[in-house]
Amino acid sequence: MGMVGTVGLVLHPRRDSVVAIDTILRWAAGKGATVMGLPEEVGRIDCSAVPVDEGVLVERADLLVSLGGDGTMLRTMRLIAGRPTPVLGVNLGRLGFLAEIDIEELPATLSAIDAHRYTVEPRMAVRTKLDGAEVTAFNDVALVRIPGEGMAAVGVTPGGDPFVRYAADAVIVATSTGSTAYSFAAGGPIVSPRVEAVLVVPAAAHSSFNRALVLPADEEVTLELLPASGRLAVEVDGAVLGHLCPGDRITVCAVPGAAQVVRLGTTFYERARRKLRVDGSAEVD
Repeated sequence: MGMVGTVGLVLHPRRDSVVAIDTILRWAAGKGATVMGLPEEVGRIDCSAVPVDEGVLVERADLLVSLGGDGTMLRTMRLIAGRPTPVLGVNLGRLGFLAEIDIEELPATLSAIDAHRYTVEPRMAVRTKLDGAEVTAFNDVALVRIPGEGMAAVGVTPGGDPFVRYAADAVIVATSTGSTAYSFAAGGPIVSPRVEAVLVVPAAAHSSFNRALVLPADEEVTLELLPASGRLAVEVDGAVLGHLCPGDRITVCAVPGAAQVVRLGTTFYERARRKLRVDGSAEVD
């Protein structure tokens, strides 16, 4: 018996996903499988996918399919965080790190997953509390300078030991997955997603110490806004979810294996070379 009885869809808010959805619906009809999606998403498209709320989608889906780019994939992973349900990323635009396949590969990929011919790549998340509510990020939590309100002056305390004070445009707490996102743009290292580590990276540091920290996954890190800091925006996977003022603090912890991403052969290094346009070692005369 096949593994996939119910396929859950998560759609990019703007990109055209009609061809991909029609492909999934045809495959599901041939297998007697059900296709479900969120009402506000599948309602935009004239299709036979069953509209359900988030709770039902998460509870019933045997496979979640993200149709879009890395942003859609991150949202799908946050939706399913903590569950063993595999997530398949389908690229509808620019090449992303998280998407595994293009639309034309969908039928063969769905059949391979149904027959258990695939692997999963566990992805770590980071978690913190904002205004008493727990938030989860698969790329990063960043404390970001608001133009006109002063720089980010942040004390960093890993494992309960005060270590460094950064003055910067932002201080980023990233996962290995997020090492190729904002953290990379800020000068942080590229880290394989197989490494369960937390990165703390200053962006455009004004302080003499401007190095990134690499912390073990079992070590919490506290960020405290110093008296010299301006008010900062808190970005969770790129979305502003709150603000902090001098004297405020947040503690970020790792959540290993929070999502399971479907892989069918491509490697992180292949994707990184293409996305980051790495040409290999410099030639030596």
